[in-house]
Amino acid sequence: MTLKHNETNQLSNLTSGRRLQIAGLFTGIGGIELGLHQSGHETQLMCEIDPLASAVLSKRFGNVAKCSDVAELNSLPKSIDLLTAGFPCQDISLAGTRAGLAGSRSGLISEVFRIIATSKPEFLLLENVQNLLRLGRGATMREILAELDRLKYRWAYRVVDSRGFGLPQRRKRVIILASRGDLSPAPILFARHVDAETDDTVGLLEQGHSYGFYWTEGRRGVGWTQDAVPPIKGGSGLGIPSPPAIFDVATMTATTPTIGDAERLQGFECDWTNIFLNDAPIKLGARWKMVGNAVSVPVAKWLGEELAQPASELDETRVSDLIEKRAWPNAAFGDAKKRYAFKVSTHVETPTHQPIGEFLGLERNSLSKKALTGYVKRAREGSKRFPPEFIDALQRQAELS
Repeated sequence: MTLKHNETNQLSNLTSGRRLQIAGLFTGIGGIELGLHQSGHETQLMCEIDPLASAVLSKRFGNVAKCSDVAELNSLPKSIDLLTAGFPCQDISLAGTRAGLAGSRSGLISEVFRIIATSKPEFLLLENVQNLLRLGRGATMREILAELDRLKYRWAYRVVDSRGFGLPQRRKRVIILASRGDLSPAPILFARHVDAETDDTVGLLEQGHSYGFYWTEGRRGVGWTQDAVPPIKGGSGLGIPSPPAIFDVATMTATTPTIGDAERLQGFECDWTNIFLNDAPIKLGARWKMVGNAVSVPVAKWLGEELAQPASELDETRVSDLIEKRAWPNAAFGDAKKRYAFKVSTHVETPTHQPIGEFLGLERNSLSKKALTGYVKRAREGSKRFPPEFIDALQRQAELS
């Protein structure tokens, strides 16, 4: 299966190849845009309604035009090649309302479709949580792909894990790339992959390893992750930070990363969100929320590199017909006429990563006695499996707090 693409010889400041002009919707603190900039592309417009995230954008992308409300954006500049949208996940994620595209937040993707119907950019890039493939037995994903079909875009999607870019954070996200030009999106998303070398099964604790978990859970999802943290979250609705915890087998204690390390775990430089607004620093809870809602920078950098020098062929041995009555696979591509599944890893650049204990700075935050006691109680009452020495160690840590 060979797919032709346009030949270009344009040069960017960092990456040889085509240099795309970008407009970003729901940009947050600019994870997609920063990664695309690092691969040589240029953003002309950013749209973000949250005033704190907008303040970060103004500080970090001072020369880029800004708008606040996507509903008030009628069209894109004619020079735009790529529209990006990490649209809100609150109605899609497992921790959210699960209302799907009928929800007030995630339903804002309708604004994306309105804009591309008018402006018709060559490429569209969407990003959201992995639960997008499962919600309503796949109904939400079907709605999105049907709309892309209606708008005459060919599409491809792939679940990618931030660990596959060297970041010790298990963050699996669905990346959807659509094209209405000569270039097929499938080879762009699928050309690079490596087999993952990760083990998140709950077994015996192993010396030389650390384990990430969410101390705010315990009875159901716990985020158990070896040598990495589970996905960084936006925090509580009250603005209270809820960073993941790391259990160190060497010390048999649990700590949490600082906000600076959380920024690094998303691929930003430390203190990316540490700015002043109205002569006051942005509060810690707000910073955790913005970092938790961001897109990992290396994910966007990879996409930018592939868009600059796109592959033109697919490995036919990995292609199969998509059986839509089953669950959506981790990767697929198609158009209004035909859909295919594609067998590919969630890891793109590296099968392994720097262990979380080596990645983090020396400064760590201690879990409070209340947090530890509450987690131990929930874990003992629930049905989730834990290494017994792990729960006992947290109990001792709570007693000594």
